[in-house]
Amino acid sequence: MSRSLRRGAIAATALVISLASLTACGAGNDAQTLQIRPDNAATTVGDIKVQNAVVITQAEGEGPAAFSATIFNDSSKAETLEGVQLPGSGAKAELKPAKGSAPLTVPAGGSLILGGEGNASVVVEGLKQAAQGGVQEVVLQLSETGDVKLDALVHPSEGYYEGFGPTGAPSSPAASPTGSPTGTPGASPTGAAPATEPAGGSDPAHGSDPAHGEGGDSHSH
Repeated sequence: MSRSLRRGAIAATALVISLASLTACGAGNDAQTLQIRPDNAATTVGDIKVQNAVVITQAEGEGPAAFSATIFNDSSKAETLEGVQLPGSGAKAELKPAKGSAPLTVPAGGSLILGGEGNASVVVEGLKQAAQGGVQEVVLQLSETGDVKLDALVHPSEGYYEGFGPTGAPSSPAASPTGSPTGTPGASPTGAAPATEPAGGSDPAHGSDPAHGEGGDSHSH
């Protein structure tokens, strides 16, 4: 075999090996892992870094949305998250601390997590359902850095986002009025029942059991 043909064969073999390696890597990396860790919006302004920013709507129907992100503070001075805005959406965001009414602080050299169990949250009211699947501009208002702007994807509260989504359920009709079960003492007529028995005493369980009075609320959670 001539030297030129030998070089051509070696190059072709190398190309085949490279393609095979790429295919193996694609098969070896679990595709579900990419779904579990989505590539969400991130930005850096000065010493402030915002990562995994996303707006999360109800999985079905209308209802409050939420903004979830992690804010890192690389400076030596703590900052306070004073507000969150969603320009152009007509929606309003309310900051809610993890406990009590303390401000949402991004500690020096630390981070603040928005969304998820036990963390501070940002509840968004008035975001239209049509925003789902699109991109929404979000402005974080910080005490020292000022406005930090980014474009966050809008996802439904399902899959990876289920634990970080809005806590309020969509509006739904009440399961049953709380006053109706106690107002029908004569529903089961008994001819032998003495007329002197007090009407309220024949049905004490339904009038005092807290489970009957709160049953409608349990469905909303």
